[in-house]
Amino acid sequence: MKETPFESGAVLVVDKPLNWTSFDVVKKIRYAVCKQYNINKIKVGHAGTLDPLATGVVVVCTGKKTKKIDQFISESKEYIGEIRLGSTTPSFDLETEIDKEFPLPVLNDKILREISKNFSGEILQIPPIFSAKRIKGKRAYEYARNNEEIVLKPNLITIHNLDLKVVDKNTLSFKCHCSKGTYIRSLARDIGVFLDSGGHLISLRRIRSGNFSLEMAKSIDEWIDIIKAS
Repeated sequence: MKETPFESGAVLVVDKPLNWTSFDVVKKIRYAVCKQYNINKIKVGHAGTLDPLATGVVVVCTGKKTKKIDQFISESKEYIGEIRLGSTTPSFDLETEIDKEFPLPVLNDKILREISKNFSGEILQIPPIFSAKRIKGKRAYEYARNNEEIVLKPNLITIHNLDLKVVDKNTLSFKCHCSKGTYIRSLARDIGVFLDSGGHLISLRRIRSGNFSLEMAKSIDEWIDIIKAS
């Protein structure tokens, strides 16, 4: 029986919608391909998790192209988003409620340059407790949601470039080019600490993953229509 184009291998650049997990995207693509070609199963995977509260580029590989996933995961990523200063949340983003409030820092061009300099190059970063990182066979967020205390080891990451702008007295916008394994939520938290204040992520959009850009991406519905027409 002749292979379908998706079994031979395809790379789909998806603009992930808000509140979807990366695995939701994979499941939707897999279901559409199986239904269109009347097949029982096909390998489908994504090349880098994007949090439910983030949008943007998720690279999905099918069939024989799934062999490329490790290569795609290892490539750098680029993000834009906003950080709210003066408060923190346990998840470092809007998944959880504000738990502490702090005085707002003074923001000016000099401070922004200092932040960018401090968070450029190779740095050690502690992942968020609300993350999918595996600890003793469980995801870190499982411990967090059960109020169990665990210690996460810092990871060595690289931030290639970090551009910051002041939106208002308690909000920074950013564009960040970074290595795999970088948690932008942790970066938001760490910037708050650097400013002797608090910080958490309020929006995040991945605009590039390796050579795959947002301009190349299509929505889930667009990809489903393409699969149905194939």
